[in-house]
Amino acid sequence: MAGQGGATDPSFGRAAIWVLCAGAVVLAISVSIRHAFGLFLQPMSAGQDWGREVFALAIAVQNLVWGIAQPFAGRLADRYGDGRVIAGGAVLYAAGLALMAQATTPGPLMLSAGLQVGLGLAGTAFTIVFGAVARVVPVRRRSEAMGIVGAAGSFGQFAMLPTALWLIGAFHWDGALQVLSAVAVLMLLMVPVLARGSIAAALAEPVIPARAALLQALGHTGFRLLCLSFFVCGFQIVFIGTHLPAYLLDRGLSLETGTAVLALIGLFNVAGTWLFGRWGGTVRKPLLLTGIYLARAAAIAFLVLAPASAWVAWAFGASMGLLWLGTVPLTNGTVASIFGVRNLSLLGGVVFLFHQMGSFLGGWLGGVAFDRLGSYDAVWLLAVLLSLAAAALSLPISERPIARLQPATGTSQ
Repeated sequence: MAGQGGATDPSFGRAAIWVLCAGAVVLAISVSIRHAFGLFLQPMSAGQDWGREVFALAIAVQNLVWGIAQPFAGRLADRYGDGRVIAGGAVLYAAGLALMAQATTPGPLMLSAGLQVGLGLAGTAFTIVFGAVARVVPVRRRSEAMGIVGAAGSFGQFAMLPTALWLIGAFHWDGALQVLSAVAVLMLLMVPVLARGSIAAALAEPVIPARAALLQALGHTGFRLLCLSFFVCGFQIVFIGTHLPAYLLDRGLSLETGTAVLALIGLFNVAGTWLFGRWGGTVRKPLLLTGIYLARAAAIAFLVLAPASAWVAWAFGASMGLLWLGTVPLTNGTVASIFGVRNLSLLGGVVFLFHQMGSFLGGWLGGVAFDRLGSYDAVWLLAVLLSLAAAALSLPISERPIARLQPATGTSQ
């Protein structure tokens, strides 16, 4: 198998390094723009005279569409190559941002920020990029390689947030979205490199029937537990990313403080994603996932219970940043360890669907809770309880590889 062909060679080859660099650029653009959406909640809602629920619902729809489309995008990437999927995703992403800038009523906002950007993310974010990376690196370094690429995406988030805030101030929120649309087009420049890597991997591996691989995964207890725990990850990340700046404003802090906290999350996530990816090569990945979810529960409780201050907010941003996307290389790495890489984008897409169902609930429920209860307190409590549940779900997962399906018959375990 492509990812396993280099199992005896612990180093990255030149072709793999190019794929890692190209994947890092795509993630840095795709993920960083997506994480900047929280900065648009207050000015766009106020400028259009909407309640916060309208924008929150659009982001929730975006995450749900992203999740539903991800297994299909993953299957296309497994079969036809990652480059083609990333190219289509980049075009949809850029078009969605441009149309989002023109939205004056909730309907166009749902179609642009919700549907188009959601489809664009399905073609340009973690599952597709990590699938491309996993197919060209040695088995023992898959988790580390994913961590390196994820860390680069996190640095993009750190750089993008103050940039997006400046763009909103200089060009208003609609002009800022137009600029971000132009930035999204730059992902197309990385397509040739990623396409070459995925084609080489495809030629080295036999075709495994997708339906048989999917049925085998769904019958595996560890896979189902990964899906449920990743649901919690999505709930927390999108709720925090979308509503944290507004929450801090409600507690008397400035929008600049909220932006700084999101930027700190991105900065510390550079270290966190790389470290957890590296540790995933030597420590049981499910054990690391358990630790992440327990630490998230503690960080959220600290933010809510401590007196409101910039120092508390900054400490939360730094601690949550270390835990932010460390789950992604660990979760995808666990899927690869159990099932191999031939259908990794498909199976990773299924796990990510659960992540995005949690994202939908976290983004939407935050807006509903604020508009109806006047605060986010109930959702913060739910985030803590779900984190404890995810820790319990992750602990018993086994990484032991299962018997591979036979290409000729597609027989499942």
